[in-house]
Amino acid sequence: MTDVKPMRADARRNYERLLAEARRAFAERGVDASLEDIARSAGVGIGTLYRHFPTREALLETLLRDRFDGQAEKARELLTAEDPLDGLYTWLIGLGTTAGAYHGLVELMADAINDPESRLHASCHAMQDAVSHLVDRAKEAGALRADVTTRELLLLSHGASWAGTHLPGERGMERLLTLVFEGLRAS
Repeated sequence: MTDVKPMRADARRNYERLLAEARRAFAERGVDASLEDIARSAGVGIGTLYRHFPTREALLETLLRDRFDGQAEKARELLTAEDPLDGLYTWLIGLGTTAGAYHGLVELMADAINDPESRLHASCHAMQDAVSHLVDRAKEAGALRADVTTRELLLLSHGASWAGTHLPGERGMERLLTLVFEGLRAS
């Protein structure tokens, strides 16, 4: 087993500044924001950024890890929801909010689930596994169409998240998911 050395104080400060600047840059300019600009804004060289985060996806995965872990935990909590379909819907709204955090993230997440080389692949699969239990529960209760797959629901959530940014008002994604869910209910 390999021992992980703690970061030196200056390396830890650089790491934290890089995360803060990346969070700001991705929120303002999307996931394609310049890594060079992020490093410059953090007061470090691009080599320091790449030493901490070898790829753009590694940086995004670090920024999103807490959100992804929170989504997985929320899925476990919602397994006890009184209405299984409402529990699933609530989880998908949370995923849509996470996916909509940065312009372009929806596309990266949708691609990452099919790309084992992606740094986001494991996180996306963990979320797929977490929600699959909610999907199964809703199907078993007769609340969700039997032919709906977990992958389809994830893509629908991603699509609603992306499309919701093009509707006026703050709740575009929720509105679109509500419309979709009406078609997913078992008859």
